[in-house]
Amino acid sequence: MKLIDIMEKVKAEVLCGSEFLNTEVQYAFGSDLMSDVLAYVKGNTLLLTGLTNPQVIRTAEMADVVAILFVRGKIPGKDVIDLAMENSMAVLTTKYTLYTTSGILYSEGLRGIEQD
Repeated sequence: MKLIDIMEKVKAEVLCGSEFLNTEVQYAFGSDLMSDVLAYVKGNTLLLTGLTNPQVIRTAEMADVVAILFVRGKIPGKDVIDLAMENSMAVLTTKYTLYTTSGILYSEGLRGIEQD
């Protein structure tokens, strides 16, 4: 599913990286625990989180996350947005909760990462 389609489905706003909205995403992963992101994400993934500190961007970069979707209307600070831009990463925000956002995207065909 393309980021632009995800954006429309969850009524998200782009905070940075609008030039990446045609990027195809294969998986979604929802977590506020960055250790879980590092343990389970295998690239080409959209990260759904409510955590808004710079560690989210650093973790996403290490895990080859395609984009970050902040839930619950969270908007990170300028430092986080700047770091995402430096890493050529799209950042979106939605007012939906993590649970609702995950459900919407799952019902539209975007799957989570299978655990081994």
